[in-house]
Amino acid sequence: MNISNRVNQIKKSAIHEMTRLAKQYDDVAFLSWAKPTTGTPKHINDAVISAIEKGLTGGYSQSEGLPELREEIVKKLKRDNNIDSNISQIIVTVGAIEGLAASVMATIDPGDEVILPTPTYSTHITQVRLASGIPVLVPLIEDDNFALDIDAIKNAISPKTKAIMFCTPSNPTGTVFLEAKLRELAKIVLENNLTIITDEAYEYFTFDNKKHFSLASIPGLKKNVITNYTFTKTYAMTGWRIGYLLADEEILTQIKKAHIPFSICAPVASQYAAIAALKGSQECVEEFRQHYLKTRNLMCERLDRLNTVFQYCKPDGSYLMFPKILGSQGNDSMEFCKNLLKEVKVSATPGIAFGPTGENHIRLSFCVPEEMINIAFDRMEKYFKSVRQ
Repeated sequence: MNISNRVNQIKKSAIHEMTRLAKQYDDVAFLSWAKPTTGTPKHINDAVISAIEKGLTGGYSQSEGLPELREEIVKKLKRDNNIDSNISQIIVTVGAIEGLAASVMATIDPGDEVILPTPTYSTHITQVRLASGIPVLVPLIEDDNFALDIDAIKNAISPKTKAIMFCTPSNPTGTVFLEAKLRELAKIVLENNLTIITDEAYEYFTFDNKKHFSLASIPGLKKNVITNYTFTKTYAMTGWRIGYLLADEEILTQIKKAHIPFSICAPVASQYAAIAALKGSQECVEEFRQHYLKTRNLMCERLDRLNTVFQYCKPDGSYLMFPKILGSQGNDSMEFCKNLLKEVKVSATPGIAFGPTGENHIRLSFCVPEEMINIAFDRMEKYFKSVRQ
């Protein structure tokens, strides 16, 4: 059997390994899944049922996506992101993931370097490797709530550097990268003629007066930024697999060449769901945000009671946080999470999944019911108390 070195070098996903292991146990308290536990809003489901009944979903759409959907995306980008665009700058994708993969493929050649501030979403690192690129991992500043280290990024640029790739708000840390820092980064990108590839999946979920900022809103940067969005997080549409990307027309032409062999087009039924999401009431988004704010605060309160085990930065975005495991038990986050699952049936995600700087940490998701958080932390409190005795 012939296996490509490109794929063979990729390690098994720690995230999916923990999911596999969790299936061996009953009554698991899941804090490991970065997916909303609320259902997709009814008006979105109803609109898709109507589109199916009208026979609108059985064929392909244009590879760029339905024109009506792209028109609604243009309105959304202006309203919520302060971005002027037109439908010729937009491709509807199979979730943000496919858009990010197509963005990477259109940007780098084998041997090119991509800077990734870490810890970061593990799939971004994998996408660079699948394109035969070289991930250059630049640590975030943990003592400053995992802020961008602009000087370190600048120093990491080499003649082989083609792009910088990151998500904001961040998965896994929940950090909202500040506008001032992002504008500093924009200057570096223009000075070195680099491309920024952003993943803005959690754009609506920010707290404590923090504001999400899209680099594509800077007029002079439009030829240097590819911005990826998704309906997955915003509207609790994980299974619909629908997102979109924004790029300058010249870049978009090249991205489309990768998008078509990856997917032909996004699922048409999901595109009608996305139209309904954008045209309908946005109250559900604020309801989700308020729920995540409440569950974030609860999780922080529960972590405070385990301050001999964990140290954390309060996340100001997303529905994820990244506490540090104190002491020697954190030296192997995978084993720590396996033990947690075995001993108390709590599922968490090992920090090592998000790059080397993620070691000594675990990722916890608070997009779950309050009851689930309390069950998980009741179990952990009892366990760690017994271990100390």
